Amino acid sequence: MAAPKKLSVLAAALLLCSLARVSQCSGGSQSNYTSMFSFGDSLTDTGNLLVSNALSNAIVGRFPYGMTYFHRPTGRCSDGRLVVDFLAQAFGLPLLPAYLQSEGKDVRQGVNFAVGGATAMDPPFFEEIGASDKLWTNLSLSVQLGWFDKIKPSLCNSAKSCREYFSRSLFLVGEIGGNDYNYAFFKGKTLDDAKTYVPTVASAVTDATENLTATTENRNVVTQKLIKAGARHLVVPGNLPIGCSSAYLTLHPGKNSSDYDSVGCLKTYNDFAQHHNEVLQQKLRALRRKYPQARIMYTDYYGAAMAFAKNPKQFGECSHLVNRLMAA
Repeated sequence: MAAPKKLSVLAAALLLCSLARVSQCSGGSQSNYTSMFSFGDSLTDTGNLLVSNALSNAIVGRFPYGMTYFHRPTGRCSDGRLVVDFLAQAFGLPLLPAYLQSEGKDVRQGVNFAVGGATAMDPPFFEEIGASDKLWTNLSLSVQLGWFDKIKPSLCNSAKSCREYFSRSLFLVGEIGGNDYNYAFFKGKTLDDAKTYVPTVASAVTDATENLTATTENRNVVTQKLIKAGARHLVVPGNLPIGCSSAYLTLHPGKNSSDYDSVGCLKTYNDFAQHHNEVLQQKLRALRRKYPQARIMYTDYYGAAMAFAKNPKQFGECSHLVNRLMAA
């Protein structure tokens, strides 16, 4: 999914505001993250797809990718920086190295596990629905979590040290899940078909979040129980308005003008994206109740992208690139 630079800036600003509000509500102290770890797809990938798939070099390994900030292709599906880059810089952290390019590098300040084209579900799910031939990569969310497990011993080596280390880390879990639907839709699945996948896809995202979460068994218990990695600060973005994507507008055009909203986006596909986001938020609310010691934050990427579609003059010519949004 190619990410226009200004969309990345807006989404990053939205995320930073969310983090600031939560910090104020939790006592007013400013968050000071010492490391950041990212999982997801092309909206977050800083180079994993580039080195994992020879064919990807012909796509993201050349201009216009990387031309505005890095002045060279870096494997990012953007002409410049991604949301994760703006976040790292805002917190005074180095830009996160892609996991598959991190050998020999110090990753104590973070690493990026996201892969362009990645899905929340594993390949067998797509084999079951007949869409496995559409996959760009098999490096799904569960694979990315496996990579995290591999590097964890280099970050901390005891329950205490991990608890202290991850209490100052920020985890970005997504956006992930959008490609699961894209592969299905581009294979010819209907909206009704896809709606049956939503609980499963959303659960895959929240399960990953839960596996990274630290909490106590009981709020009155002093000794903290680590669940898997032990993360305490997690951000989970929602899906984008796919009905505004040029891919959907081209491959799934409406039959009449009533199928489009006031800005020319397909109503049914945007409604579907919002449905996914609603289900995801319901599951995140359940996680917050289960793990009250963790900060699990939802970020509205849908609203950030729609701001471009509704107010193009406010953002300049880059806003016209929003309709290029398509999963990759």
